[in-house]
Amino acid sequence: MHIGYTLMTEQSGPRELLRYAVAAEEAGFDFELSSDHFSPWLPEQGHAPNAWVLLGAVAQATSRVELMTFVTCPTMRYHPAVVAQQAATLQLLADGRFTLGLGSGENLNEHVVGEGWPAIAVRQDMLEEATHIIRELLTGELVTWEGEYFRVDSARLWDVPDAGVQIGVALSGKHGVERFAPLADHLVQAMPDADVVRGWHDKHSGGSRVFGQVPICWDPDEDKAIERAHSEFRWFGGGWSVNADLPTPAGFTGASQFVRPEDVASAIACGPDLDKLAESARPFLDAGFTDLAIVQVGDHNQDRFLAEAAGPLVERLRAL
Repeated sequence: MHIGYTLMTEQSGPRELLRYAVAAEEAGFDFELSSDHFSPWLPEQGHAPNAWVLLGAVAQATSRVELMTFVTCPTMRYHPAVVAQQAATLQLLADGRFTLGLGSGENLNEHVVGEGWPAIAVRQDMLEEATHIIRELLTGELVTWEGEYFRVDSARLWDVPDAGVQIGVALSGKHGVERFAPLADHLVQAMPDADVVRGWHDKHSGGSRVFGQVPICWDPDEDKAIERAHSEFRWFGGGWSVNADLPTPAGFTGASQFVRPEDVASAIACGPDLDKLAESARPFLDAGFTDLAIVQVGDHNQDRFLAEAAGPLVERLRAL
């Protein structure tokens, strides 16, 4: 398993995230993911810089780690032609280290363009069509597309990486595997579902990766870690049906108002025990994930986490 670090745009500003990216590479992480949000989940997180601008800077400030969007919705806030151009440019800046992660999005981020929020079936249809368009444009050929949801008029990407851009798609369930396995190189999964992972690998002859993400909250003081995780990550337990559909941080505040600190502590490993933090990744390992990114909750202790705990934690994760 490759071990990654999450550039959590919801909880840190762009200058801090760039500093963390450099420190994470020095700490030994294999890859770095960036969330792509217009709003934080909760007001307590307090940030939402542009992921693409950030990753362009990270590509120049690092030399070894792979980079990925986790994930970009290419259907509403961004037109798929714009996503294709961004991905091609970032791949050139990153010298081939970038993977484009795509998903059907969350109301929290996509409603801001004033186009409403479609039903899940429509969002999946839009994602499929958008992925086709991105694939076509990344060939560097002239593309005209007249689809159900998108139009592209005589578009061509003039700066395209020779090796292209690999695509990961966030999905769940067997139907999603059947639908998107022919379109995507890699799978992104929010939860460690071994059946979905097996189904995905059955559709790919080899070399396909499965990306996941697990939150932790390291702190020398376990009570402070739990307090911080509750303050900034209590939205995490809502489940995807809630997380995808609520439109504002205020909505997530209301939805999570009865979540207790002990509820968060039972779902997110908190405190100074690195063995305990590493063990929380085991369900993903057992489910067959090839790549797992750590989310260190909160901006407050991020520098100290990267300087003191990240390197030893990566060693323990690899030892699993």
